[in-house]
Amino acid sequence: MDTDDIVPTILDVVPPSKITVTYPNDKSVELGTVLTPQQVKDDPEVRWDPTPDKYYTLLMIDPDAPSRRWAFLADVNHWLVANIKGCDLSTGEVLAEYAGAGPPKGTGFHRYIFVLFEHDGRVEFDEVKITKGTRLQRTRFSMKKFQKKYELDRVVAWNYFKAQGGGGDSEHKCVCL
Repeated sequence: MDTDDIVPTILDVVPPSKITVTYPNDKSVELGTVLTPQQVKDDPEVRWDPTPDKYYTLLMIDPDAPSRRWAFLADVNHWLVANIKGCDLSTGEVLAEYAGAGPPKGTGFHRYIFVLFEHDGRVEFDEVKITKGTRLQRTRFSMKKFQKKYELDRVVAWNYFKAQGGGGDSEHKCVCL
């Protein structure tokens, strides 16, 4: 299976399951699907096969900011919902509101990775809450440090898509620090 170098660079192994991700325009994410920033601008519906009595934390990151070859702003935290009971996102605590893809024009394809962590009970997160319009707080997030800090050892599902900038209104024109 081609994982676009996500395994082993970002994830140690291929997770055992796939998260189903569907955007409001009926665009579905299939491992490595190419989508436009316009197609992924709104919060998607996300599904997985939950284990009873477990909690989940869903994270979406871009490890390719500002570009895959020069990723000094990575990881970008695009979405983080913690302590989800079962598969119902509304039961979770939103730590970072959803932000769709917005790769800068001319930086090639970016990988947008959904990772699902399973944990036995609620975890007390002390992360700063990130709202929709916030950009600076999203950069230089480290999934690996986040995992270690909260002991999120079980990655049980994943999915990802790729997008590149091309000049649409929702895309960034420059990299601002």
